[in-house]
Amino acid sequence: MTIDSHQHFWKYEAEKHSWIDDEMSVIRRDFLPSDLSKVYKENGIDGCVAVQADQTLEETDFLIDLAAENSFIKGIVGWVDLRAENIEEVLEKYSKNTIVKGFRHVVQGEADHNFLLRPNFLRGIAALEKYNFTYDILVFPHQLGAVLEFVQRFPNQKFVIDHIAKPYIKDGFFDGWASQMKEIATYKNVLCKVSGMITEADYNTWTEAQLNPYLEVVFNAFGTERIMFGSDWPVCLVAGNYTEVKNIVTNYISKFSEAEQKAIMGENAIDFYNIK
Repeated sequence: MTIDSHQHFWKYEAEKHSWIDDEMSVIRRDFLPSDLSKVYKENGIDGCVAVQADQTLEETDFLIDLAAENSFIKGIVGWVDLRAENIEEVLEKYSKNTIVKGFRHVVQGEADHNFLLRPNFLRGIAALEKYNFTYDILVFPHQLGAVLEFVQRFPNQKFVIDHIAKPYIKDGFFDGWASQMKEIATYKNVLCKVSGMITEADYNTWTEAQLNPYLEVVFNAFGTERIMFGSDWPVCLVAGNYTEVKNIVTNYISKFSEAEQKAIMGENAIDFYNIK
């Protein structure tokens, strides 16, 4: 089964989605399962993991409702306030719904480079393992130092780094990102999504050749058994189309065995998110 491990849905609201700036105006509209199902048929995708784009419990419930109505949504990564005093109660509630696979916080938007290491946030992360919830790590490269210390603290927690940690491809930032990603990859409970690359490059001039060195780093560091394909649809539409995004990965992994390719394009996501 081919699984897109990372995509989003939303009903566009200017205030809620203020991160969609003028350069990204093409995605200032609703994106719902009816839009994506057509794209998946065209690209041979069997299912997906829908990931939060708004930091509210209403967002999590919105994704749960969409999944109930659309069987190709195989799991959701929602949001809860992991700093909340009643986090155990909230996690207990969501653990009763098997479509909820894990949670994410938009750490890339936090001013504190060490947000992940705040005691109240760590307390929330510590509660995830009991319910077998995953955690998606969304950061920029300057936050990777905190990520390293963060994953060291939770050797049994299932983590995945979104969008290869969003290296500043457009500006040619590479060495610092690469060295920290290699170190983080030594922790075997951490996986990596190859997604979101074209929107970190120049929207108009990116090439596969420009992206391949970044892929080389993560594949060498994490290995084919800890990498999963994700599209970051519809955000990817700012800089390309779904087929282009998929081809970046399938072209790169064509050198691997058929079993490895199947793992990257679906089986790793199925195992990580416990997709039935």
